Amino acid sequence: MFATNVTVADSHLTHVRGLETLKTFAQSATIATGNVMTNHFCSNCGTLMYRRSSGFPGLTIARLGTVDDFHLHETKLKPTVEQYVKDRAGWLSGVEGVTQLEGSFTAGSGRGASKL
Repeated sequence: MFATNVTVADSHLTHVRGLETLKTFAQSATIATGNVMTNHFCSNCGTLMYRRSSGFPGLTIARLGTVDDFHLHETKLKPTVEQYVKDRAGWLSGVEGVTQLEGSFTAGSGRGASKL
């Protein structure tokens, strides 16, 4: 399973509509770092809209598909890091020209702990 996410500073995040329908679920049991990850999802359809981690304060990890400006998809939101490449499906090619990480991007260091 994979997803395309974009990390956005909370100060740059705008909810155009639907904020009142969002529900949250937080846990740390399945997060490798032990940080608390809070999922924000639509209470009507169940779509995961974004996540926030206690390990990345002030940042939101949004699903790219929730951004409705396609110009941004082609410009500012182009991938710069691909994480968990060790788990990539064999039929899927890597993203060209971006940093490839075996594990997760780590806060503070600016690099993944297990860069390829």
